[in-house]
Amino acid sequence: MAYKGSERMSIEERDYMQYLFGKHISQGQVTYLRTAHMDVYERNRKGATFTDAVSGKRFYDCFSSAGSFNCGRGNEAVIDALSDALDTYDMGSHLLLSENKVRFAVKLASLCPGDLNKVVLCATGSDACAAALKLAKGATGRNDVINMLRGYHGLQGFSLSANGKDYYKELFVPLMPGFHVVPINDLEAVRRVASRNIAAILLEPTLGEGGIHPATQEYMNGLRQICDEHGIMLIFDEVQTGFGRTGALWAMEQYGVIPDIMFTAKSAGGGVYVNGAVVYREIEPLVSYVEANPLFHTSHSGGTDLGCVVTGAVLDYIVENKVWENVATAGRRFKEGLKQIARENSDIVKEVRSFGLMIGIEYKYEFIAAIMSDCLAKQGLWAVFSANSPQVMRFQLTTAISQEDVDGILSGIRAAVKEMRIYLMLLLPLAKVPMIRKVLQNTKYQIKAGNWMRNLEEFGNRLFPRRAAPRRPRPLRAAFQRLRMRAGSTASIVRK
Repeated sequence: MAYKGSERMSIEERDYMQYLFGKHISQGQVTYLRTAHMDVYERNRKGATFTDAVSGKRFYDCFSSAGSFNCGRGNEAVIDALSDALDTYDMGSHLLLSENKVRFAVKLASLCPGDLNKVVLCATGSDACAAALKLAKGATGRNDVINMLRGYHGLQGFSLSANGKDYYKELFVPLMPGFHVVPINDLEAVRRVASRNIAAILLEPTLGEGGIHPATQEYMNGLRQICDEHGIMLIFDEVQTGFGRTGALWAMEQYGVIPDIMFTAKSAGGGVYVNGAVVYREIEPLVSYVEANPLFHTSHSGGTDLGCVVTGAVLDYIVENKVWENVATAGRRFKEGLKQIARENSDIVKEVRSFGLMIGIEYKYEFIAAIMSDCLAKQGLWAVFSANSPQVMRFQLTTAISQEDVDGILSGIRAAVKEMRIYLMLLLPLAKVPMIRKVLQNTKYQIKAGNWMRNLEEFGNRLFPRRAAPRRPRPLRAAFQRLRMRAGSTASIVRK
């Protein structure tokens, strides 16, 4: 059923594919994406862009799957490394030693500051978060953790308990106890909780899903001091901030503060093979704990031979190309452009925040970001608002983005804002009424309204088709049959 290269899809094929996705995976996800014209099927994934399989329209990937594509889409050096590895290796047994694990661990440790040189092999960000917290809890013999309001570390086990937004947790209580949530950049809040009962302080150097809120230098220095005073392990989540995204290889280098434990994932896989890791300092009690409990955390799919080869290639690409230098330049250019747009629209934009190529625009109302996602998609910009802070539109461009592409994205944003203004002529006056504002900011109503508008739009397109359509769609029955043949077995596919 997979499409290759630049092969196109008819509208009928897309609709049937979405029917199958809804039937077997999640209709809610289809509905959610459709409401903002984000139900695209990626083709020609290269660099900073991809194309939609149905329309052939080129999109700038402004999300990079939450920073998973720091090296760009379809990076040839990374893909070649995986391809070559497949000639020799499979995943490998997670319990056995291997040269690839050693090479990866040595390379990763050599690129971390200070005495961060001990590695635990993991798979995903959630997996690495769990390993980091288990290490801190086990080594200190303590249970409690201080984590950040609106912070995000994954949605499984320890990482779900450490999530800084109740929306993700309320359906699954009781969760693991002992997590104390404090606002980022509030040292007094940390001091009120810090004690000899706290195993770790956990934070992202910049909140990603939480709306792009960078930690201040004073805050980082204060956290290091508090941890040293109480024997607390300082843990940095560099899943989104690592691999060059903030203008240095690791965000911690921007602060000159070394945590006791750091974990990373996402871009470690280069967008082609999942991998992650925890790196911790060669200090007590961390070293003694791991030596006494070498299997305190294992992963069948983390630290595989293939994953280690890929992440090694990712690190080589980032270091050899000094991508953090381009991040610093492109990040400044993009931020300046966004600030100018914000000044021109000060009635709806509250603030622009950035840390390298982690950039967020905070609007004065939550519903504006949802409308903006739709308007951006129409301009060929694939971007999403922050899950833990929905009034913030996030931009996480590839670290290899060119200055020309930055200018092209800024031009698209200006056009999207201009279109959004048409909706806001009606909605902004209504939003001043508290009851109506509550309805406008209700996600369920947003999705229903967006899908109603989408249905109306597509009905109009069928009545008045564009003359310059790229090609005639295949007949409905033929399109369905073609998809069934691609699926291999047709017995399990039920007609709509």
